[in-house]
Order: sequence, then structure tokens, then C-alpha cells
Amino acid sequence: MNIEEAEGEGEAAEYFCKDFEWEELRSEVESNPSLRHHFEPNPSSSTQSPESDVHAWKLFHTRHSSGKFFKERRYLLKEFPVLLSSPPNSYPNKLLEVGCGNGSTILPILRANKDVIVYACDCSDETLHKATDIINANDVASSFKHRFHTFSCDFSTIGFPTWLACNPCRHRFLDVKEDNGLHLKNSCLSEELDCCVGGVDYVTLIFTLSAVPLERMPRSIKECFTVLKPGGMVLFRDYGLYDMTMLRFEPDKRVGFREYMRSDGTRSYFFCLNTVRDLFLGAGFIELELDYCCVKSVNRRKGKSMQRVWVHGKFQKPALS
Repeated sequence: MNIEEAEGEGEAAEYFCKDFEWEELRSEVESNPSLRHHFEPNPSSSTQSPESDVHAWKLFHTRHSSGKFFKERRYLLKEFPVLLSSPPNSYPNKLLEVGCGNGSTILPILRANKDVIVYACDCSDETLHKATDIINANDVASSFKHRFHTFSCDFSTIGFPTWLACNPCRHRFLDVKEDNGLHLKNSCLSEELDCCVGGVDYVTLIFTLSAVPLERMPRSIKECFTVLKPGGMVLFRDYGLYDMTMLRFEPDKRVGFREYMRSDGTRSYFFCLNTVRDLFLGAGFIELELDYCCVKSVNRRKGKSMQRVWVHGKFQKPALS
């Protein structure tokens, strides 16, 4: 569940673009009286239920079911070159895409890495069917169908199915051929089996965590830690603090600290580096990369220049000693 960073405006940029300095933007924003409502005392946090969150995103994806709302995220292969090859002693490598939407992140990865197996989840079955249709339509060599599997899941509330945690559990309980993994059994508990020490090499969180209420983020990151193999990595990209999208929100859209809700019920959080760092280190990860990506994006149709801020991060689960 995610909204493309460009939201239909401009071209995607490469990681670590520094068209402007984040600290300069911060000073400009915080000294602007018209933006003062972003820094006023926090409103009471929204009491929207997890079910309401999921329903809002399902409706969002239904409205944008044509697939034209998102563009393929080819730039991620430059920002995360680890996606292009299998890690040592791991063949084929396994990737979990969380909040896959219509497959805009997955498709470039499947094309570029012939050895990757992708498990993709989203809270909306309709979205997963759409992603499958898009992937199949681009599968000219019929090589994706054995490397792309979907399942329905809201990782912030119910967690990931246990079969993701290890190969023996996956082979025992996963029957991909039955329904392409859309509704797979959540079987044995990982704490009861010594073999369940992590099952995927990479987790991609691309504009997904910001859609999760702040209070559910720690559990969400811990879920990613659990399903990773020792030495595996989370590849992270999401909205940064003072991004243009944040500054467009009106005062009545604030529902918490740096947290906003759109009129359609979907929400968005805007991250500073310390918040991201605390979430991942608190779950047991090691920080490998973390920085702002500050890009000036041009809307050619309207002739406007927009300051976009995203957070790029790479975090690793410690290897077994």
C-alpha cells in the first residue's frame, strides 16, 4: 500500500541527489508563518481502526486500478544495486516486497535479476490480482510465473505468515500452484522450530511504512527482522520530513505527530532520519545507509519546480556468529 513519490509529477531521481540541502529547507519551512500549523501541538491521534485503514487502501487501489497511476521504479536498481545479483551462498535469492501495489517495484527487479524469487504482499486482494495481471502481461519469456508469488497480508496487524521464515516450513505448507499464494496457511510457530531463523534475503519497504499508523510501526519493522535470513537486508525508501506533499496538507488533515490523513481515509507519515534510525535499530538491525534524498522535480505542464524529500535507507540483520 503506497503512493508513488512523484504522484505523476516529474521524473524519478537517483539516490543521494542533492539538488538542495535539507537543513536549508528545514530553516525555510520552520520560519514560514503560513506553515505554522505543521508544528503546533499534536492533535489527538486518530482512532481509525486497522480494518478502516485496510478498507481505505483497498478503495484507493480500486480507484486507480488502471495502473496508470504508478510508473515502474527502475531507479531502485541504481539505488539498491544488491538487487541485481544473488548474495554469496544464496541461490536463488528471495525477496519480500511489502505493500506491492500494482507491481511497479517488482517488475524491474524480475527483469534485471534472473535468479530472484519474489514474494509480494498487499492488504488488498484486488491489488494483488492487478499486480499479477501486469506482471504476466510483461512476462514475454514466461520466466516470471515460477519466480513471482503473491499473498494477502497486513503486516502491521497480523504479521507475516510463518512459512516466510524458513525453507522447511515453506516447502511443507506452501502450495504455490494451488492459488498463486494469495491465501496461504500461517502454520507452525517459528519459536517452536529451530529451523526458522529467517527465510528471505531482502525485504523492500518502498513507500509502504508511511501508510502505517505510527504506533504500529515498531511491530512492523520487527516482523521484517523476523522473516529475514541472518545477514539479510531491508531496502527502505519513503517520504521525508518537509517533503512538498507534507506541506500541502491543511491543518484539519493532521492526525498525529508528522502524520496526516487524506480525505479518502489513507494516511501518510513523514520521516526524519532519527525516527527511521530508532525504528530499525530498536528492532535489532544494523544501519548500513541512511540519508535524505533532496530533489527538485519539475512539472513541465504547469511550469512549477517542487522540492521533494525522501528518505533512503539500508539496514541489515546481524549475521550468525
